[in-house]
Amino acid sequence: MQIPVRKDGLALFSLLAVYLVAFEYLIGYRLEHFLLVVLCVGLYLNEPYGRKFLWAYFAFILYWIIWDGMKAFPNYVFADVHIRDLYELEKQIFGMMHEGRIHTPNEWLALSASKEKDFLAGLFYINWVPVPLAFGFYLFVKRPYMFLQFAFCFFLANLIGFAGYYLFPAAPPWYIDLYGFDFDPATPGNAAGLSRFDTIVGAGVFEGLYAKSSNVFAAFPSLHAAYPLVVLIWGMKSGLRFVNLIFGLFAIGIWWAAVYSSHHYIVDLLGGIACALLAWIGLEWAHHKWPTYRNLLERYASAISFSARKQ
Repeated sequence: MQIPVRKDGLALFSLLAVYLVAFEYLIGYRLEHFLLVVLCVGLYLNEPYGRKFLWAYFAFILYWIIWDGMKAFPNYVFADVHIRDLYELEKQIFGMMHEGRIHTPNEWLALSASKEKDFLAGLFYINWVPVPLAFGFYLFVKRPYMFLQFAFCFFLANLIGFAGYYLFPAAPPWYIDLYGFDFDPATPGNAAGLSRFDTIVGAGVFEGLYAKSSNVFAAFPSLHAAYPLVVLIWGMKSGLRFVNLIFGLFAIGIWWAAVYSSHHYIVDLLGGIACALLAWIGLEWAHHKWPTYRNLLERYASAISFSARKQ
């Protein structure tokens, strides 16, 4: 699957030019847009290793572009935002009693908040993307064929989740704490409970991240819940044994941190878990039933592999 340099280079540079022009028009040009273009061009010009890495991680790059581009199309324009009904549903299903009052799990966990828990929640949450990327790099080097299966699963889980954002816009728990049940489309992103981690470490880590949030009303489904499950699934398929215990702890830790920090309800987590499972089941079906898909994976894996041996 060796593509002539002039053809793939022309395609890449054309796409990057369209990307810059489109994002300048849609949401306004920012430094990270320029840096992404520089990164892609730099990797492409680094033949063969950088170029292989670029094409291998193209699904992750495309994911980021789509996520960033959603700023131009707020989901609350397309459907009503769920605020009170989601809150009441969470209490009805997972409500916890304290001093004669039913609380959501977020509210119940907040009653026993501590600096130790705040720090632990921040450590889990800050790795929700780095861990999948690091695991992906391991597969990319060792097992490129499986890496592509993992990358496609990650990408498809995101697409399913993004569709959920537009079909069911939802406010996160912290929104109710700050604004009640009235809808305000001008609400900025908020680090919520994770801001306490920023205070502990003396840096605005999460404040900076959530200031760039693509959409405040995208709590359901929780892709924070989907990512670690995708990692765990493919870690188990890779036979990593002890490492999978770490991946399992990582998944549970992020799920707990998402609720503890008031960024998600348990209902949101279940939605994210469903995204990961649907993506995995769908691609497993395609892999077993659709020869064209297997052929694509084989050719793609051959193009990005550093080794001629079959993966």
